Amino acid sequence: MSTASRPSGPLVATYSIVARDPPTRQFGVAVQSHYFSTGSVVTWAEAGVGAVATQSFADPSYGKLGLDLMRAGRSAADALAGLVAADLGRDLRQVAMVDANGVAAAHTGTRCIPEAGHLIGEGFSVQANMMHRSSVWPAMAAAYRAARGDLADRLMAALEAAQGEGGDIRGMQSAAMLIVDAASSGRPWAERLIDIRVDDSPEPLSELRRLLGIRRAYLHEGAGQAAFRRNDLEAGNREYRRAEELMGDNPEMRFWHAVALVNAGQVESAIPLFRDVFARDTRWSELAERLPKIGMLPPDPALIAKIRAASS
Repeated sequence: MSTASRPSGPLVATYSIVARDPPTRQFGVAVQSHYFSTGSVVTWAEAGVGAVATQSFADPSYGKLGLDLMRAGRSAADALAGLVAADLGRDLRQVAMVDANGVAAAHTGTRCIPEAGHLIGEGFSVQANMMHRSSVWPAMAAAYRAARGDLADRLMAALEAAQGEGGDIRGMQSAAMLIVDAASSGRPWAERLIDIRVDDSPEPLSELRRLLGIRRAYLHEGAGQAAFRRNDLEAGNREYRRAEELMGDNPEMRFWHAVALVNAGQVESAIPLFRDVFARDTRWSELAERLPKIGMLPPDPALIAKIRAASS
């Protein structure tokens, strides 16, 4: 931890939320700041362990060490208290944690730039510093409690409520959201369900919401692939259609939906999808011709010719 009492570390004037979702037991942390790439400093989470937000004159070691301590069985309150006690720069820090039991803890140093404060709720904590108004973090808590939808929706609602109260006195620049699974599988890359960042934008929350939609498209695509593998075509088509809706003008999901249909023996249903994709860019037709070589389409020349004809 830092040993200096004078201001040190990046000044990440921020509003953030850490939370554990009771139905899914997933952990999440989301943030917005007038600071470049706030997600590279503030957001920390580990499946089965908890989540941490470290900000103000941020010391990123609170993230790693907080997760280490909670993984070892310490509560969020105990982990945070120990780290704060060892930090001579504690009066400049703002940190929040939530543990595997869904209990949150937070610290707002006395020298955090006003308006600054936090509010701990049931399974979450909201915190902010250098805000335009002191109503920011209460508005975040109210929005999180009232929001419907999954954890990502509720985290997003908290961030948008903060901005609705004026947010960072300097304005907006970057935002991030990190959500991890309820339990560790030994595959941390698979446990990061949502990991999106907007490093620099005049409207980072709008961009974060857009990226959230795209990430969800890929999650629906994965669910569609799984459904087709178990021969549940109804569920597979439903998941792929939802992915296509979320991707908007991007034809990626429609192309792979068509590929999945061909592999399921539904060639006639696939051709209109291929035709729409190829009309946007003929290079997708070239890609389809390459897939039999790696087993992603049947090695049937007549079938490939029929698919290729959809580009004419």
